[in-house]
Amino acid sequence: MKTAGILILAMSVSFSGFGIAQRDPPARSTAPSFPQLSKAANKARDDNEDAEAIKLYRKALALKPDWAEGLWYLGSLLYEQQHYSQARDVLRRFVAGAADAGPGWGLLGMSEFQTREYARSLEHLERALNLGMGERTELIRSVRYYVAVLLNRAEQYDESLNFIFRMIVSGDDKVPLIEPIGLAALRMPLLPSEIPTDRRELVRMAGEGAFASQTPQHKDAEPIFKTMVNAYPNEPGVHFLYGVYLLDIRPEDAIIELNKELQISPSHVPARLRLAAYYLQNQNLDEALKVADEAVKIDSHYASSHMILGEIDVAKGDVPAGIKELELARDGQPMVPRVHWDLLRAYTAAGRAEDAKREKQQIEEITRAGSDAGTVASPDQAQ
Repeated sequence: MKTAGILILAMSVSFSGFGIAQRDPPARSTAPSFPQLSKAANKARDDNEDAEAIKLYRKALALKPDWAEGLWYLGSLLYEQQHYSQARDVLRRFVAGAADAGPGWGLLGMSEFQTREYARSLEHLERALNLGMGERTELIRSVRYYVAVLLNRAEQYDESLNFIFRMIVSGDDKVPLIEPIGLAALRMPLLPSEIPTDRRELVRMAGEGAFASQTPQHKDAEPIFKTMVNAYPNEPGVHFLYGVYLLDIRPEDAIIELNKELQISPSHVPARLRLAAYYLQNQNLDEALKVADEAVKIDSHYASSHMILGEIDVAKGDVPAGIKELELARDGQPMVPRVHWDLLRAYTAAGRAEDAKREKQQIEEITRAGSDAGTVASPDQAQ
């Protein structure tokens, strides 16, 4: 890239009679060096002169394209100025030379979210969480938020809900998370910005109710759920949410609500799994097996179905069948501690000590990864 200030030299000529008078050429200007440009760029950034800083960082990077500090600051400034596609391109150059820089992957993923490259965004945001982002609290919270909403958009509703509740436990503000909670609870594969106007109040109530149900004041959730089912009695997901809440306090009413959900949504797998888990807990193993089998037949790729079915098989004494189902669940949701705990117990019962030891190590790694990412791993997985 040519720098400004390069002059085209010209000879000035005048005629006086038969003689030629020649003037001295103007002095050649000196282009700014990389140290000068980088220092000026950093000063402009410190002085909040963002437009000037961006221009100077570009000039400095033209002289030294692999300048990591310049790539990071240029990408950050472009993101702040909402030039998302430009920020994305610069940050891709940055992480190419700094593959272990968690903040770089985080800001890259956020840029890709803004350019609607959702699959890449989720991949890079999750990489940022795994690598860690130091003490950058605001960046960490933003990355977590985008991971939560993208998990939901990818129809990973259980993972999204569990992730959001771990965020809240870790100290994140619940207010911006109410709509993401509601979307995941109702199993709507949308971003908050995509919620239809006539569904926004439903999503808000679902989020408020689901959040309240997870707090020590969980009784505050019931009036919210009652209002919701009265206002939206035929809306998919509504009776399921109320039924899940009632399982811990009035299970007989919960069964009624979950069966209402199945009348509205005959293919609702999570409602079946909640019923199966309730029957399993109360040693009604035949009914539990029947409902869990239905869930697996409806969606054989849904890992939680295999997990519940495996637990039922083990409870009925068919440990080999249970292990087979639990291994399918583990393959489908390898980062869920509960399935590893199930397998640890099943392997132990089957005398497979080495396999049990491997599961214990996996549980420890998942717990450690959750701690490093600023969240707390849970042994349970929502259905």
